[in-house]
Amino acid sequence: MTAIEATGNVDAEHHLRLDKPLPIAPGRVRVIVLVPESDDPSESDWAKAAAASPSFDFLKDASEDIYKVTDGKPFHDQR
Repeated sequence: MTAIEATGNVDAEHHLRLDKPLPIAPGRVRVIVLVPESDDPSESDWAKAAAASPSFDFLKDASEDIYKVTDGKPFHDQR
């Protein structure tokens, strides 16, 4: 079985409406719906917490900055 993650909304008639079409042929599928709980932190809450966490303070040390802009090669997605 292949898993595809998609997002969407449940409308007033309790129908699931996806944000984008699925990249599969028409047919029967199995759906698992993950409903966020009201006390679940949002994505931005997680990002703010990570940015404020002292766990990453070591990255502010200049000795950790071992790469330069000129290192490596540019990546261009060919999709």
